[in-house]
Amino acid sequence: MKTGLVLEGGALRAIFSSGVCDGLLEGNVMADYVIGVSAGIAYGVSYVSKQPRRNLEVVTRYAPDRRYMGLRNLADKDNRSYFGLEFGFSTIPNELVPFDYDTFAAFPGQVEAVVTNLNTGRADYLPVPRQDRESIVLQASCAMPLLFPIYEIGGQPYLDGGISDAIPWRRALERCDKVIVVLTRPRSYRRKPDRMMKMVRKRYRGYPEFVAAMENRAEVYNRDREELFQVEREGRALVIAPKSTLGVSRTERDTEKLRLLWAEGYQTVVDRLEEIRDYLRD
Repeated sequence: MKTGLVLEGGALRAIFSSGVCDGLLEGNVMADYVIGVSAGIAYGVSYVSKQPRRNLEVVTRYAPDRRYMGLRNLADKDNRSYFGLEFGFSTIPNELVPFDYDTFAAFPGQVEAVVTNLNTGRADYLPVPRQDRESIVLQASCAMPLLFPIYEIGGQPYLDGGISDAIPWRRALERCDKVIVVLTRPRSYRRKPDRMMKMVRKRYRGYPEFVAAMENRAEVYNRDREELFQVEREGRALVIAPKSTLGVSRTERDTEKLRLLWAEGYQTVVDRLEEIRDYLRD
């Protein structure tokens, strides 16, 4: 029986998912297939590399660091992102908080990142390379509109996967018998239309399908969640969501708030571990 793990994005709010993943690791629950969006998969690779608390160390050490995120990075013509791309995706994993590439490469299952194709406005699902020390696919999946440059991979332009498939549970169910889905918003959350659409239309006017996807993003996201919860009621998925985001924003710098949100994810798995194991066994 093949098991899948789905990780929603949410930038720094995805530290909740890291707590969940760390709880799964310590409970010896390892999925066969891992798919994630944006920070969900950028953090999720540490689950595959079996490095519990690695993401917690990264955010508590570097979230307040201007090299990690800040307007100065966005103004840098060689960076063009609110986040420090070389610092976050190369310096940290390759030097400061080392990522275990060998264990990641040895993972026998599949690891995929969701990206949004600007030409089609639809999701593409890219394998995460096992030895890419620049993390280009992960960068593309994280590339929030207006805050990141456009990434070209395989001749196609890409941005944040959360625009086209924010919670890729359908992709996972097509490939797995059992699926655990980790959300970064409470179950009651409803997404509202993007307030930056005027800027989006202007900035990406050469990509009309992408602009249309942005315009429909809230409606599609809310419908996907409703359908996911129905699938959960049918016993075809197990959903883990925070009771509260504790006020953590996508660009949170308060390390104590980040630590508490990680702890909420971790404790959720501790409390539900037998339920999770029973679900995967049935």
